[in-house]
Amino acid sequence: MDFITAQKPKVKAKIYWTIKLIENIQKVPSTYLKHLEGTNGLYEIRVQHSSDIFRIFCCFDEGTLVVLFNGFQKKTQKTSADEITKALTIKKEYEQEQKSHLL
Repeated sequence: MDFITAQKPKVKAKIYWTIKLIENIQKVPSTYLKHLEGTNGLYEIRVQHSSDIFRIFCCFDEGTLVVLFNGFQKKTQKTSADEITKALTIKKEYEQEQKSHLL
């Protein structure tokens, strides 16, 4: 994902650490992963490094695979509706592609 690879090394390390945490523990604290209400399975991975806050949207496929979508550096208290819409569009495209592979 371009968003992750474009980050500074310490931020990248924190993002990868957070993703590994999500993959490896049963109950992930909302500090690191939060379900976005009214989005039909869209979550945000929450990463904080120093005073910088990052969000990466994702969903689960078959309950185990974390599928990553878009990410951004958060500058306000509320997550941007545009970013959520973008993530939902990518999620829908992913789901349609998965369905076509099953046929």
